Amino acid sequence: MMLFYDSPNPAPNPRRVRIFAAEKGISLPSKEVSIPAREHKAPDYTAKNPRGQTPALELDDGTVIAESVAICRFLEALHPDPPLFGRTPTEIGVIEMWNRRVEMILMPPVGAVWVHTHRFTAALPGRNTEWGESNRPRIADAFAFFDRSLENNEFLAGDKFSMADILLLTTVDFATFIGSGPDSGNGALMRWHETVSARPSAAA
Repeated sequence: MMLFYDSPNPAPNPRRVRIFAAEKGISLPSKEVSIPAREHKAPDYTAKNPRGQTPALELDDGTVIAESVAICRFLEALHPDPPLFGRTPTEIGVIEMWNRRVEMILMPPVGAVWVHTHRFTAALPGRNTEWGESNRPRIADAFAFFDRSLENNEFLAGDKFSMADILLLTTVDFATFIGSGPDSGNGALMRWHETVSARPSAAA
């Protein structure tokens, strides 16, 4: 039996997998790993995932797959319908393009603000508040980019809900949690956010 090492909201990466599994109708046996309690850094967990991060998925044979997108790709291979990474070569390429754009354009400044300014990360070594605050305009710029990209599309990668929407949704919601969410000037992004947030999977 697979075992999913999960962490509750606001952790965005485990939520990606929960939403993905919900969209697929997959029930994942899970074990909660508390980030505030530093359980993700405990020796028994780092023996499974040396990066000391959640999520991770342990398979029947002891193989451990970490990194949220890698876990979702594994689940897609097991349960190809509905296809959330695309089915045709074009769909696969376009969805992967948008996946990478979320991870390269929006996630880095959100992570910098989180690590360097938020009260929940105050005990982390090497914090640089000035650097963290300097990333807030980069988040706003990223939102403007995705807002323009969604002006003529129902979903991020076109007319179908995909993994790209899961990545953007979880990152936008986490940005909102750290006080750097989109605003009314991002009309298309906010319209998209309302649509995808209404999906039952978004409650995962």
